[in-house]
Amino acid sequence: MRADLHTHSYYSDGLLSPEDIVLAAKNNGVQLVALTDHDTMQGCAEFANIAKSNVLESVNGVEVSAYYKQIKFHTLGYNIDKQKFQPFLNELFENSIKRTQEVIFKLNSTGIKITMEDVDGQRRSPSTPMHAMHVARAMVKKGYCNSVHDFFRNYVDYGKPAFIPVYRPTPEETCEAISHAGGFAVVAHPARIHLSAELLKNIIIRLKGCGLGGIEVYYTTHTEEQTAYYKNLAESLDLLMTAGSDTHMSGTSRKVGTPEFYANKELLERLGIK
Repeated sequence: MRADLHTHSYYSDGLLSPEDIVLAAKNNGVQLVALTDHDTMQGCAEFANIAKSNVLESVNGVEVSAYYKQIKFHTLGYNIDKQKFQPFLNELFENSIKRTQEVIFKLNSTGIKITMEDVDGQRRSPSTPMHAMHVARAMVKKGYCNSVHDFFRNYVDYGKPAFIPVYRPTPEETCEAISHAGGFAVVAHPARIHLSAELLKNIIIRLKGCGLGGIEVYYTTHTEEQTAYYKNLAESLDLLMTAGSDTHMSGTSRKVGTPEFYANKELLERLGIK
């Protein structure tokens, strides 16, 4: 079954509606699609209903913005019992507010006049977590940055004035929470995790004991060499392979359904697809 298991909507840092994603999946020949918004599952029920009405299979999902020390270690979760996962989602939401307040305080300390109200105006809903992208868009709107990429590069990347590594769950905590809620945990875009190959492998081995079940081997920016490496790693560690476009908006190279990937029977079973 052709699948795209990594997409984002306007319920987190994307600009697409759940319907936009489903229709793009249908038009691009995708048969199974997952909505994996950052730190929230608010759009999943809506997404599932739209997918069903378009005769597409779907699975609920989330991408947790976990950190290993000061390094991003994003982790995907699928087929989750949302009720059991809700306490973890609540913590992610509360920490997103604290983190944004800290970012704004640091920005204000450099002379930038931006408020929580400015950032809140970039959110789809007050019940969804605040994201650095919301701060970025507010900064662009107020003329402090030419683009959201400028914001990340100049203000919140590692070592920059508003870099905030706190109020983030660890990969271990994330995998345990997903597993506790009956879900399937997957390391997201491993080639984008800025760790040595040996250290990353050791962490992945450790995460298996916390419920990790897969690696996102096929990803839009993975090179052929990286894809081959993570395919071999997944096979050697008996982890399932997944794929995702990481689509956030239209008009970019991250199109729904790319790279082309077909979920096998074992993966479909783990995702709860019959």
